[in-house]
Amino acid sequence: MEKLSKRRWLYDRGLRALLYLCGLLVCALLVFLIGYIFVRGLPLVTWELLSTQTSMLKGTTGILPHIASTIYIIVLSMAIVLPLGVGAAIYLTEYASNRRLAAIIEFAAETLTGIPSIIFGLVGMMVFIQLMGLKAGILAGGLTLVVMILPTIIRTTQESLKTVPQSYREGALGLGAGKWHMIRTVVLPNAVDGIVTGCILAVGRIVGESAALLFTAGFGTVLYSFGEALNNSSATLTVALYLYANERGRTDIAFAIAAILMILTLVINLSASLVGKKLKK
Repeated sequence: MEKLSKRRWLYDRGLRALLYLCGLLVCALLVFLIGYIFVRGLPLVTWELLSTQTSMLKGTTGILPHIASTIYIIVLSMAIVLPLGVGAAIYLTEYASNRRLAAIIEFAAETLTGIPSIIFGLVGMMVFIQLMGLKAGILAGGLTLVVMILPTIIRTTQESLKTVPQSYREGALGLGAGKWHMIRTVVLPNAVDGIVTGCILAVGRIVGESAALLFTAGFGTVLYSFGEALNNSSATLTVALYLYANERGRTDIAFAIAAILMILTLVINLSASLVGKKLKK
């Protein structure tokens, strides 16, 4: 009996050590990746790089058009997807009486989550550019990203709405409030943290997306205003990274862009983590 107990103790210690080793390897890989990108890229991030655009005549290399294009596509995508996603989540959670229809909608949203982004790019090019006649630019790219991030907004909003106690709804209805008034004044204010978390995650997906935008937003390196960029080829930061690394052979600029993207990713993940902790409280 004592021998068996010792064997179990050794087995438990061995598995625990293996789990610690796996965790340390993951952390080491993350630290190495972030550190390598920062060491190679941060020294090259200068004010000239951030505030100018690439010009053969002036002899300048800048990523200001790509920063502007990234901001444009975030604003456009979120302005479209937020009412669609939140509205769909409210319908599925509060109004849907036909559970079969709701299950079909939820299944469709989950299926969209698993489709590779390059497929979204091809479909976006065929539908928005070839079929609808839009030009490659922020509008076509933003509409493609809307389809990609819609499931994220729907799912996070649904989960947030479900955390609101049912007694809140019953109390509001018992006081004579209509259903929409109850949702607008009681449910949504208590679910706003989860909705914000979903928006932050969606913005992170937009910032890191490149494959879908290669076919829809284009490769343009010219600085446009928001209205002009809608129907003019405009490369976001991730697309610009691909261009400088593969097409132009400027790995130095590519690492600088990668460092900027890494900082943005860390900020977005930290924001989502802080909002998530606040939601749990």
